[in-house]
Amino acid sequence: MRIGELAKATGTTARALRHYEQAGLISSQRAPNGYRIYSERAVVRVRNIRYLLAAGLTLDDVRVFLPCLDGDVAAAPPSDKGLRIALERLAVLNERIAAQTKARDRLEAALRQVTGRPIQA
Repeated sequence: MRIGELAKATGTTARALRHYEQAGLISSQRAPNGYRIYSERAVVRVRNIRYLLAAGLTLDDVRVFLPCLDGDVAAAPPSDKGLRIALERLAVLNERIAAQTKARDRLEAALRQVTGRPIQA
């Protein structure tokens, strides 16, 4: 299948697919006209990549899961390394959420002080 077909089948963009390929997460063959040709298995792989990215992992993190990207990533038991990376990413996300919450609270307090009334977002 060509890149546009894979993009449509996985709900992503051709640009993202080229990025995944450059990162070594997917591969393609080249047709005589230079077009990228992907196997049908790439659909599962790309969906798994997108699942892991949506869970907060980075492309570098996803590389750890390469051995299982062609199967059911959500149902597979994580490796020790995969589990460690997921826990590290969770800690980073929790830190970012805490920092954003503090910033929101400070802004809300400042607005409440200026307006003299509760702030409704």
